[in-house]
Amino acid sequence: MTDDEAARHRAKMEKRKAVQDAEVAGKTIEKGLLIVHTGPGKGKSTAAFGLMLRALGRGWRVGVVQYIKGAWETGERLAIDRFADQVEWHTMGEGFTWETQDRDRDVAAARAAWTKTEALMADPRVRLLILDELNIALRYDYLPLAAVVEHLSRRRPDLTIVATGRNAKPELIAAADLVTEMTLVKHHFAAGVKAQEGIEF
Repeated sequence: MTDDEAARHRAKMEKRKAVQDAEVAGKTIEKGLLIVHTGPGKGKSTAAFGLMLRALGRGWRVGVVQYIKGAWETGERLAIDRFADQVEWHTMGEGFTWETQDRDRDVAAARAAWTKTEALMADPRVRLLILDELNIALRYDYLPLAAVVEHLSRRRPDLTIVATGRNAKPELIAAADLVTEMTLVKHHFAAGVKAQEGIEF
């Protein structure tokens, strides 16, 4: 790179930094967020647990309610057991809906999970609450959508909630502060690769 090129690059980056600094300075609101991870791609729960790791690093207390996934052993749960004093974890699902084949059981499990969710939302010590696969419970009408969205919208000002799962309802998306849709580009499952310990669970 010539001296002229280096100078042009530096001038360009200085202008960009000034724009970025001004934009950042204009953001003054601090509040708990309602975050939705949805879409057909892999990584919705994984992203939520990555956020949990960040929160734990900051000393936050975290709650997790798993709506659909059953009580099978996962790597994230094993890791989080090391933070038992900071995390309250509840696996409340009966397993995937095609495994239970019993709507009444699935509805009862979702309602029990929602009761636990309400208790954690009311606990002032909890700063981050992950509602894993809540979107699936709402998709199948296991819970009353309007009541759930209203309750999540009225969360404490310092509480951040993350709802994961495919097919997030439009009403939940509208109420959220941040929505990320995981897009499926390519998945190893289609090539015959099975779910693997340490990757999928």
